[in-house]
Amino acid sequence: MSTKVFFNESCRICKKEIDMYKKMENNIKWYDIHEKEALRTNLNLDQLTRRLHVIEDGKLYQGAKAFLIVWSKIPKLNFLYKIAKVPGLYHIFAAVYEIMALFLYFKNKLLSKKN
Repeated sequence: MSTKVFFNESCRICKKEIDMYKKMENNIKWYDIHEKEALRTNLNLDQLTRRLHVIEDGKLYQGAKAFLIVWSKIPKLNFLYKIAKVPGLYHIFAAVYEIMALFLYFKNKLLSKKN
């Protein structure tokens, strides 16, 4: 089965990072959360905006776990996967991810209200 990643393309930071990943060797299918394919997640747009989401083998992952899957699928970033999956480090990574994701979520919400 393929790995599907759902990201917020309207977030400049998210888009820049995902565009970098897209250029690297991988077998990932990338979807903006505004695309019809995002309906397959059974999440609403607000939920999809809040974190990175991955569907792999029919199972939905989000946040730090989703990033681990992405990094494990990109050979050049596999070292990040190996580091971040270490139990003690994973909890730090997950906490930092949640803080950054929440910041970006509110920043993007604020910017979308201005437009």
